[in-house]
Amino acid sequence: MSVTYRISTDFEAIVKAYEKAGGKPEVFRSPRIASLVVSGNKVLLVNEIPGIRLESEELPSGVRARVKVEPGVRLEYPVHLCFGLLPKEGEQEIYSQFEIGEGAWVAFVTHCTFPNAVNVRHVMDAEVRVSKGALMHYRESHYHGEHGGTVVLPQAKVIVEEEGRYFSEFVLTSGRVGKLELNYVVDVGPKGVAELVAKAYGYGEDSIIIKETIRLNGERARGLTKARIAVRGKARSEVHGITEGNAPFTRGHLDCIEIVRDEAIANAIPIVLVRDPTAHVTHEAAIGTVDKKGLETLMARGLSEEEAVDIIIKGMLGG
Repeated sequence: MSVTYRISTDFEAIVKAYEKAGGKPEVFRSPRIASLVVSGNKVLLVNEIPGIRLESEELPSGVRARVKVEPGVRLEYPVHLCFGLLPKEGEQEIYSQFEIGEGAWVAFVTHCTFPNAVNVRHVMDAEVRVSKGALMHYRESHYHGEHGGTVVLPQAKVIVEEEGRYFSEFVLTSGRVGKLELNYVVDVGPKGVAELVAKAYGYGEDSIIIKETIRLNGERARGLTKARIAVRGKARSEVHGITEGNAPFTRGHLDCIEIVRDEAIANAIPIVLVRDPTAHVTHEAAIGTVDKKGLETLMARGLSEEEAVDIIIKGMLGG
């Protein structure tokens, strides 16, 4: 086990922002929990535990990180990753590689926080390999403050090998979105599983583009894309879900629900492509306003319309 700290005001500030965004700062002080903390292009904390390597390299405008989980390792606690930028303006680029060894089981909890952003650009470019029989859970949540000045460009290329399982959840439901363009592509091998979930809540003039692609390339591979999006004010959203059934007995499903209020606009563009007659891929999408009966019930209990709408939307995003 190795622990590297940079005791600095930056570390305390980014952890404070992490806590404000819903994180638990005590995880960074536990010798049993692997963690990595990055502020701007500075690596402030690296905490390794047996079975996992966390390598990092500082770049002019960000960090390159390599995460390797040894074969057969099953980590008891999630690995915590924290990326952020505290100034009002700036750029952060994170280039990451995840290698999950054969038969390993691991979960990641990632917080990206930009609490003061007025003009901030954040790039998250990841390459992921989930080896044969391995399991990887990855949850990434964002907090962008209230100015709407953040541009976030998360993209990932994921390979899931035979009987591997990959579950990803992206959440941006607190603070202003700003501009979000998410692009994930997953290739799934025989009997592998991939699930991609995206949740976002935009208002003002926020822009949300979600593009999730699952290619079921191995026999009996399975995949699910699930989007839960709400837009209000003059916000815009586009959800592109693409699933390909390229091998025998593959199964895929696309599931998209978007709520629209005020002058906002939402699009859903599902694409289903099947190259084998025994493959089966389905999709469903629903776009509309909040449920009228639920709205009336909450207002009858004393809530204003705005408060009632907010509760209904957050209930949908939390499910």
